[in-house]
Amino acid sequence: MRKNSIKNIRINNEVHKELSNIIRSEIKDPRVNEMTSVTDVYVAPDLKTCKAYISVLGDDADLQSTIEGLQSAERFIRKKLAENVNLRNTPEITFIADDSIAYGVKMSKIIDDTMEKEE
Repeated sequence: MRKNSIKNIRINNEVHKELSNIIRSEIKDPRVNEMTSVTDVYVAPDLKTCKAYISVLGDDADLQSTIEGLQSAERFIRKKLAENVNLRNTPEITFIADDSIAYGVKMSKIIDDTMEKEE
């Protein structure tokens, strides 16, 4: 796997910050949960594509409806991203459900339950 350059890391951070702001303040779609966060962003080195990992505080149905709402608003989000971030190309955004936080909570609960059983 190729290492990210400093330029690519800066672009990832800037796109991450702007995507978070756009989702939090600009999106009015009722499918998008208010407790939506962008956990990570990977922009390809050629600036053509972007993978945005989305986490939602809630159940799987909330996560799926949020992803659907964001996918339908992708053109609007790209337009706002182009206005706020000066890039040669505005990448096409793919929204991916990130369940790592829920997985971490589940694993922590399993560990706590195991520790209680041992005592």
